[in-house]
Amino acid sequence: MLTVTPSQTVGPFFAILVPSRGRVTLRRTNTLGQPALIEGCIRDGAGRPVTDALVEVWQANAAGQCNHPEDPNCPGRDKTFEGFGRVHTDSEGCFSVDTVKPGRVFGPERRLQAPHLVVGLFARGLLTRLVTRVYFDNEPSNTDDVILAEIAPTRRSSLIATTTGDGRYRFDIALQGPNETVFFDV
Repeated sequence: MLTVTPSQTVGPFFAILVPSRGRVTLRRTNTLGQPALIEGCIRDGAGRPVTDALVEVWQANAAGQCNHPEDPNCPGRDKTFEGFGRVHTDSEGCFSVDTVKPGRVFGPERRLQAPHLVVGLFARGLLTRLVTRVYFDNEPSNTDDVILAEIAPTRRSSLIATTTGDGRYRFDIALQGPNETVFFDV
């Protein structure tokens, strides 16, 4: 007789997959573009830190090219820039991504999108990966972004990293509650 395997939540095996905690670096010292350090914390619905989450980021380089063989805008791999990385949250539920501000990429209907990072989130208690985006508060093209335009104006701020210093940004993620981050169904 066959039995059905019960569903499982993801995690908490992230420390095995990504043993380093707190910070991931996607750029090198010779990477072209404006350096950007994005720092944030992940909180659950009660406001407690999520200390065993895995944050996955991917983005274009400063020229708007992705290190992907199917990106028609990429003439070849940018060997100075990863464009993809994973980081395990630290004991306070925090993470940072040392990268460059990405260039604009084409989106739906071949319209240019504002510079952004795509973020995947895995954590204990989640049945599937959550996906969101990180936009930059000092970016004029945010007003023209086709994806941001689809988000209710009262919720857009959950997708915007705020400037905290020269090349430094803050982007916190709330899994639930009144300030819940916008997550995309992909």
